[in-house]
Amino acid sequence: MAESDVALKKFQSEVRQWMQENVPADPGFLLPLSFLEVGTEQQLDFLRAWQHKVWQAGYLGMHWPSEFGGQGADPAYQAIVDRELQRVNAPILFNTIGLNWVGPLLLDIGSKESQAKYVKGILSGDEIWCQGFSEPDHGSDLGSVQTRAVRDGDEFVINGSKIWTTLGNFADHMILLARTNTETERKYDGLSFFLAPMKIAGVDAHPIRKVTGEYGFNQVFFTDARIPAATLMREEGQGWSVAMKTLEYERGVSAGQASAHWMVSIQIDDMVDQLRGYQRDGEALLNDPIVRDDTVKLIMEAKASALARSRMRIGPLTSDYPMGLPLSSKYRWTEYARRMKLFTAAMQGGHSALYVGDEDAYQGGFWQRAYFSNFGATIGGGTTEVQANIIAEHVLGLPK
Repeated sequence: MAESDVALKKFQSEVRQWMQENVPADPGFLLPLSFLEVGTEQQLDFLRAWQHKVWQAGYLGMHWPSEFGGQGADPAYQAIVDRELQRVNAPILFNTIGLNWVGPLLLDIGSKESQAKYVKGILSGDEIWCQGFSEPDHGSDLGSVQTRAVRDGDEFVINGSKIWTTLGNFADHMILLARTNTETERKYDGLSFFLAPMKIAGVDAHPIRKVTGEYGFNQVFFTDARIPAATLMREEGQGWSVAMKTLEYERGVSAGQASAHWMVSIQIDDMVDQLRGYQRDGEALLNDPIVRDDTVKLIMEAKASALARSRMRIGPLTSDYPMGLPLSSKYRWTEYARRMKLFTAAMQGGHSALYVGDEDAYQGGFWQRAYFSNFGATIGGGTTEVQANIIAEHVLGLPK
């Protein structure tokens, strides 16, 4: 066994021991299934303390530079931590937009000043980030953003509205895409990208109640909000390219994220274990050949996705469509997860209509809640329909 393998095995044992001693017990209130459902101060305080504890132990952003709060370690170490967090079903690491989109973006193309100012606070959970891309009248059409940023000396004056802003009511900062020029020939050329403060006059976040009954999304209103010109990332008019780079991290096309543990891990084995406990007419549900057939199809799809993730790392196996697997991964995973969770809930028969809070609901209504929550993942980072268009145009070369 190679020395690196020995070191990784030793590290895994250390992580498991730490998890055993430090993963918190059930706090007695509902924890979010993902960062998209952090809706109460109680949840936020609990998750912030947990993330800070993981970071202090050296288990978060391990491959990020040590000068910014990381460990400067090989990414394999963080992968081990993430697997162990999922294995023990630990609480999520909630500051996902900062950990997995803003942090990698800053480390990749940010200035030394912005790296020093923001990155460590992202890891520690002391500073929360949200994303201001989508707007009420434009949805996923980011090129049509209408929120205005008008320069006034050393400041920009912001007016407009953003929607589906996860963590917006708690956030300290927003990655903001706004229009600084309305006269450009191409609409994309008039956009700029800001690392905008949130807790200032003229910024108001209004939480939105989701179909699950939980909160997490917000609509954010900017009314003559003044932000420092120094928060502009790159130059005016270069916001589109920065936003596209950000979406590469959000969609998993580019690596560099601090942790993959941003949601409760629900795997195909969890589905099978749940189905084994179901009965229909006094017999095990999995004795039904049609149910078995549908179950096997989902198992095969899960296995294919796992193999595709491995294949992405082997160049000769992706030479026909080099970006096909990375660009389709978000689409495939979110749609598969939605169908898998729906199937598991539907197999409960009459109990499938029961939800969280009903004493007769199977597993406390977990699968129903997971199914409805999953719609957030099919929308965030570009809707399923947008992802299909990206695959058609950029992988298959089809016309718009």
